[in-house]
Amino acid sequence: MASEGVEWTVVVLTCQHRDCVSALQRELEMRQRRGALGRRPVLLAVEDPSARPGSGGATLNALLVAAEHLSARAGRTVVTADVLKEARILVLHMGREFSFDDCGRAFTCLPVEEPDAPAEALTCNLDSLLATMTRRLCVGSPPGVWVCSTDMLLTVPSAPGIAWDGFRGVRVIAVPGSQAYAKSHGVYVADGQGMVSNIVYRGTEAQIQQCAGPDGTVPLVCGVVFFSTDAAEQLLATHVIPPLDACTYMGLDSGAPPIQLSLFFDIVLCMASGVTEEDFVKGTGGSDVSARSARSMLWAALRPFPLSMACIPDGSYDYLTMAASDHIRSLTLQPGSASYLRFRKIAHSHVDQPQLLEEGSSVTNCLLEGAVRLAAGSVVQHCHLQGPLEIGPGCLLSGLTAASSAALRSCPLRDIVLQGHHVRLRDLSCRVFTLTGRLDDWQSPAEEATYLNVPWTEFFHRTGIREGDVWGAETPRRSRCLLGARLFPVLHASEALGPEDVLWLLAPAAAGGRLQHWRAAWRMSWEELLPCLDKAAELGARRALFFQQGQRKVRRVLLGRQDGSLLPLARSAVHEGYHEAVLGTLDEVASTADDAGIAARALACIADVLGCMAQGEGGLRSGPAANKEWASAFGRLESGDIAGGVRELAAERKKWMSRPALLVRAARHYEGAEQILIRQAVMSSCLFVTVGQAELPPVGCWVQVTCPARLDLSGGWSDTPPITYEHGGAVVDVAVLVDGRRPIGARVRRIGEPELRLASVSGTPRGEVAVELVCRELEHLQDYCQPHAPGALLKAAFICTQIVQFPSQKPLRTQLMESFGGGFEVHTWSKLPHGSGLGTSSILAGAVMASLYRAAGKAASTESLIHAVLHLEQRLTTGGGWQDQVGGLVPGIKIGRSKAQLPLRVEVEEIPVPEGFAQTLNDHLLLVYTGKTRLARNLLQDVVRNWYARLPSAVQNADALVSNAEECAQALQQGNLPLIGECLNRYWQQKKCMAPGCEPLAVRHLMDALQPYVYGQCLAGAGGGGFLYVLTKAPRQKEALHQILAKTEGLGNFSIHSIEVDTGGFSVEVEGSNPKGSTDPREDAAM
Repeated sequence: MASEGVEWTVVVLTCQHRDCVSALQRELEMRQRRGALGRRPVLLAVEDPSARPGSGGATLNALLVAAEHLSARAGRTVVTADVLKEARILVLHMGREFSFDDCGRAFTCLPVEEPDAPAEALTCNLDSLLATMTRRLCVGSPPGVWVCSTDMLLTVPSAPGIAWDGFRGVRVIAVPGSQAYAKSHGVYVADGQGMVSNIVYRGTEAQIQQCAGPDGTVPLVCGVVFFSTDAAEQLLATHVIPPLDACTYMGLDSGAPPIQLSLFFDIVLCMASGVTEEDFVKGTGGSDVSARSARSMLWAALRPFPLSMACIPDGSYDYLTMAASDHIRSLTLQPGSASYLRFRKIAHSHVDQPQLLEEGSSVTNCLLEGAVRLAAGSVVQHCHLQGPLEIGPGCLLSGLTAASSAALRSCPLRDIVLQGHHVRLRDLSCRVFTLTGRLDDWQSPAEEATYLNVPWTEFFHRTGIREGDVWGAETPRRSRCLLGARLFPVLHASEALGPEDVLWLLAPAAAGGRLQHWRAAWRMSWEELLPCLDKAAELGARRALFFQQGQRKVRRVLLGRQDGSLLPLARSAVHEGYHEAVLGTLDEVASTADDAGIAARALACIADVLGCMAQGEGGLRSGPAANKEWASAFGRLESGDIAGGVRELAAERKKWMSRPALLVRAARHYEGAEQILIRQAVMSSCLFVTVGQAELPPVGCWVQVTCPARLDLSGGWSDTPPITYEHGGAVVDVAVLVDGRRPIGARVRRIGEPELRLASVSGTPRGEVAVELVCRELEHLQDYCQPHAPGALLKAAFICTQIVQFPSQKPLRTQLMESFGGGFEVHTWSKLPHGSGLGTSSILAGAVMASLYRAAGKAASTESLIHAVLHLEQRLTTGGGWQDQVGGLVPGIKIGRSKAQLPLRVEVEEIPVPEGFAQTLNDHLLLVYTGKTRLARNLLQDVVRNWYARLPSAVQNADALVSNAEECAQALQQGNLPLIGECLNRYWQQKKCMAPGCEPLAVRHLMDALQPYVYGQCLAGAGGGGFLYVLTKAPRQKEALHQILAKTEGLGNFSIHSIEVDTGGFSVEVEGSNPKGSTDPREDAAM
């Protein structure tokens, strides 16, 4: 999740065991890399100073370590409390071991996916609490120290409503709970102003009733406390005073005997107004001199500080108990309405047959292959299972590998907890399996308790196990409980352990000689196993399984053409060192997919992984991609050998992985490879280009085509490949005259010399020649695919119209003489500035192709020209969509559509408008030239990159673009100017979402100045500059808007132009004949 809210100075995670400090430090740093902790805080995993320091002792030690690190950063040589003045410190306590998760309650995984998170990862209780504290509970609080337990699921609303004005002292956080729940928990006794007078733990019914509010709920102690900087300084000062020094590592290193302190009943309680010093110091310790002395010191240090309570309405607190039933319930029931989390039945898992998972079941971080059936009320986490397999209700399975599946099939799985554990016995690492019943209690005496949900006596009778097998004779009968029962094999003399070593206990009659095998094994109790659990190995195994299912997700998303984004997974793979595995999977998908579109997206995902590996260094992602080292791979892709091309790309990639600059360049070349496949997909539109024969004009006879510009009123970007054929597109366009003229045109004539004369003229057909190029050899055409090469568009047009065959063994002169008896001269012009946003280049391509076809004695319909321009622009490598040529070649007001399929076909429908409405538009539409040049190419690269990454915002925006286009078409049919204006404004917001950075500051100022006078406004085309078009509230406002803008500072060189709807469309005129196209240009344009 993105880092917002409180900027922590230090985040401390305390833990009981030294051997897991490194693993927990890595977990904190990983969350920082994922963006969950910001970049600023000092991150500290801190070992508790003694085996059982209590939550108070752990808090004091954590505060000391945090202050020590801040003091060192400040250049101090001793610990100073001054560093706490402006610090915001968060202390999270791991607490005691947890029976249902080897990594503790903090790392209990929740069945949650966060699609908007920048990096994909499992969501643990720790992550939920970090998000709750950082972005909800602590927002608005002053500097100080927050202390939070991790032994509960905590939910608070987004605005908890805590007042911090004038705050001093210490504040505890409470949530409302039922009186029944409070019987097993702590409750605050507070007055109407929230001042705490006492804390009642497991109180009597009468005590709890006294704490109830008008609604009958009571304020539950939920494990969260805030110390102001003054209070934190006083608490820190106690670390040098015996016996409190023994709560810290410094005291223990000095030889002090350890003591145990409670955060709530030894530190917080001393500030409660209703507690006397005598009662507090005496406490529950009786004659324990050191405990009484410690409480006396705390009373003296902290008593002056007021203790207040903030009870959060709609908050909820769910303590993670040692009862399996409670734990299963916590993972299968939705959290409270105030939670930002929403539990899923399947989270971060690959499930072959999800229909076999009943509602009310939960699967997290798993691979379930084949037919795995899971009943309601059961939970499976961190497992790789292979069906056929049936798991009944009331089960919790965790930490099982695929090898466990066979053993599971032979047993009735109902109301059981089966876990695989990573255990370290000194230098020996091994796997151990434990099996308990859902209803079993760990600590109740065996005489009153159950094992595997049946009384112990029945269990012994059924299995043949004797009481002496599991408890030593020295263990008193009342101390014999499940926690100390040596039930679980740890080592066999000659074979590895498996789940069958405990599963036989469920069906002993069918187990054969399992009893003797069990007796011969070295066994341990859960109590003995707890200190041996290898948290680092367990976290590593979960991470490996996460990326294993992540690789399945890559295949599922790409091969299934799903809209899920793989970019968050790519980021996580890079953060956690699994990028090679993900790259290998992407190579495999790209090389084996039978669809070029799937392969293109896979290559784009590889580019994203490489970009993530550069970690923001090495330059911009957009850039050139024509290094000769990649040419061989590109050549294979061009020839249609996708598998071979992908293999060569992967081989070349290995040479570019050593530093960020090379990674970025490699990413650019992967995007270049992806563009090759996009081009091949778009070229399927050639199926809809039909060329007939027409009369060949005489040599020297000019064929002239003039075209209107186009305004895109809504839907643009949805026409852009690959969006247009993967999602489907719809764009509303209007053909327009600018200042009364068709501003774009081309003319062609045949000449006697077998050569191609290419000329760009200034502004009008008869203007001066600005650039002239003569091509006499085929080699002169070979740069047709380099958009910035002189005459590239015209060269590509000759090739795409097949007037010239390229490549060919026949020289250019021979081709021209054999087919046409000579060559061609082409002139093109545009009255519009470069980067206008009015579709100039694509419309000009259409004009050139129309004039070439006609001059060569060929005929092509408007539909054919639309698709021919798509083909030309792919050959030219500029990419782009179809909306520009639709807007400029088809007359009037229309909507173009493409379906989410290949071959790519564009279908255009005229939008019928009320009589006279075209003139109404003429009176209300104006063009404002912003004076800013548009840089559409980088915008296009960014849009395609975001689409291939399937960023949720890009997918949602593509949906919105298409739906807005359909709404705009309806508004035009109704002749409803205000509604059209709403569509324009919405369209501009959608453009900014699709291509962030397309709104220069000067343009924003211009739009702000015009906003009161217009129904709607939008930059034409991709944005970034060029022309702004506005729909004015009053008609004929050109002069009025000019005066308004002239008085607005900082706009630069703007100009205002009139536009008219062109209902005639482009014209084709053959010198010496009548103009063609002004009546109905949708007929064959070159007839």
